[in-house]
Amino acid sequence: MRVLGIDPGSQTTGWGVIEGDARRYQLVEYGAIRTVAGGKFSTRLLNIANDLEWVIARYTPEVCAVEEIFFAVNIKTALKLGHVRGVCLLAGERAGLEIHEYATRLVKQTVVGYGAAEKHQVQEMVRLLLKLARPPQPHDSADALAVAICHMHHADSLLRASKAEAQVKLASLSQAAFRRRSR
Repeated sequence: MRVLGIDPGSQTTGWGVIEGDARRYQLVEYGAIRTVAGGKFSTRLLNIANDLEWVIARYTPEVCAVEEIFFAVNIKTALKLGHVRGVCLLAGERAGLEIHEYATRLVKQTVVGYGAAEKHQVQEMVRLLLKLARPPQPHDSADALAVAICHMHHADSLLRASKAEAQVKLASLSQAAFRRRSR
């Protein structure tokens, strides 16, 4: 499986692509989309969308894992971050990718083992897990790779849960059909 992880940000949106499964995965590529802080916000959103579409076309992921908004003191910042997340989700959806969203605490818990881990701890664990010589820079890219790693670890659980749900539905339909024939 090839996963694109995204850490949305209005000034810097980190992205990272990894492939493999929950037991063994490796880095494909990572980077950051930087926008001009004083620029028109709608233009910044367009640049993020265009760059993400390029990343998706270039690295052909099957899944897009996006970090959820965690907490923002400033409501304007939270709203802008929400817009950026919407652009990220839209780019993934347009490309037909399977979309998953993960809370920041879950990402940190999965990658570092501690839900309130610091940025440098996430960077170092990503470096170790992906066997990199140096921690990914900027930290937004490391966060995006952490989101992708989190998805790798939780994908098996999601698959098992959806299979179990499908089996329950099938059993329920079979019982209903049997009852109709028995009447």
